Amino acid sequence: MDTSRTLLALAVMGLVTFGLRALPFVAAQWLARHRAVAVLGRFLPLAIMALLVLHSGVGAARGHTPWPELVGIALVAALQWWGRNALVSILTGTAVYVLLRNYEAFQGTF
Repeated sequence: MDTSRTLLALAVMGLVTFGLRALPFVAAQWLARHRAVAVLGRFLPLAIMALLVLHSGVGAARGHTPWPELVGIALVAALQWWGRNALVSILTGTAVYVLLRNYEAFQGTF
């Protein structure tokens, strides 16, 4: 490919990416009026949290000990119950999980 086609391809990809990122803001008024969006807004965060919990349990099924997953899940649940801040709960639980999993990898077993 020559330089002009490469630049054109990059420009098109940039426009598509920008358009996809801008779409929720452009369509916000339309989305706010639909019942399906309101239902998703209520139940989607819970569904995502459930999927994260299920996914974290998969690591224990791969022959690893389940303690890092269980500690991470318990920490997220406790922080969410105490502070009601999903971002802090998830970030803290993920960080503790990664630290414990790496400790386990370096020590052989947890």
